[in-house]
Amino acid sequence: MAKGEKVVLAYSGGLDTSVILPWLKETYGYDVIAFAAELGQGDELEGIKQKALASGASKCIVKDLRKEFVEEYLWPMLKAGAVYENDYLLGTSIARPLIAKHQVLAAEQEGATAVAHGATGKGNDQVRFELTYMALNPSLRIIAPWKDPKFELTSREAAIEYALKHNIPISQSKKKIYSRDRNLWHISHEGADLEDPANEPKDELYVLSRPVSKTPDKPDYVEIGFEQGVPVKLNGKKTDGVKIIELLNEIGGKHGVGQADLVENRLVGIKSRGAYETPGGTILMTAHKSLESITLDRETMHYKQQIALKYAEMVYYGQWFCQLRHALDAFVNVTQQYVSGKVKIKLFKGRATPAGVTSKYSLYNPALASFTMGAEYQPTDATGFIRLFGLQMKVAGLRDKTIEKEK
Repeated sequence: MAKGEKVVLAYSGGLDTSVILPWLKETYGYDVIAFAAELGQGDELEGIKQKALASGASKCIVKDLRKEFVEEYLWPMLKAGAVYENDYLLGTSIARPLIAKHQVLAAEQEGATAVAHGATGKGNDQVRFELTYMALNPSLRIIAPWKDPKFELTSREAAIEYALKHNIPISQSKKKIYSRDRNLWHISHEGADLEDPANEPKDELYVLSRPVSKTPDKPDYVEIGFEQGVPVKLNGKKTDGVKIIELLNEIGGKHGVGQADLVENRLVGIKSRGAYETPGGTILMTAHKSLESITLDRETMHYKQQIALKYAEMVYYGQWFCQLRHALDAFVNVTQQYVSGKVKIKLFKGRATPAGVTSKYSLYNPALASFTMGAEYQPTDATGFIRLFGLQMKVAGLRDKTIEKEK
């Protein structure tokens, strides 16, 4: 690229992108346009335009993407039941394709020839950003400073020193050095003492939730109403998706719900340790699963569990804009046609527990489920069913006994 060419940088105002913006100008003379997405990260975007311009950006674009994030990204993931490696609710993973999509749109509108990101060469985000760029506009050049031989700010300490030297305002310090990513769905914490899996997360780490030891001794209950797998009501009141998550984050955080501490397998082959807070998302996942338990038949539920594993992998790997993900959504949406009803959730001491579920589409039949025999179920029918179901095992058993006698 030539000096003065336009580059759209995915800009969060965090440590990495704060130093990358002036570095791109200083090193290559690029015309850097900062792009920031409002995804519900609290006050993190306060003053971000001024900060970007003061750091050398020719322009700073800020887009409020919360509604799109919830309706076109979080709800499909919720309906799929996607959870990575049992515990990670994919809060960072699911946001990256959306940011990259609008970054590409900004590049096209501004006449830029390249897009840039601040993801490191060790992490997953580099894959998520770059796969989206490739899928949506393969003609754009991709600039990833962490993979540039000239980039020497390859530690958080070095980045902090660079920021201080260039008078770039940052919230990190050498004593407060966690790498955090926040949006409506969650907040993640990495780095510092968390890099050693032997260290327990400190109480002061938590932002969205309280440590379980400091939660109330009395539970709260919330009721979530679903229509075809999508949350539409909170405590009987019709509420938009953004507000539902915000309110559930607040009450769930109060009870320490949604805290996860895990060592996960990154796509690049490295194991990494992170601590996550997903209070609202955990409540919604628990409620959705409970509603599916009475509205999905056994075969659909069991097959959907397999799909959920693949869906979670694809979100984690950054494969949002690919044909298979769209195909899986088509399957999931068919399974959700009867996932409508109400779920009550009990919040207490770090747990979100189902406390009642109802649906007019329920497959749960009290007469069939009861221990009392009735006309709805003939126990004698089970004799033939078990005989046929176990026939292959019986034949194998007879063979084994015959061989045993011949020895």
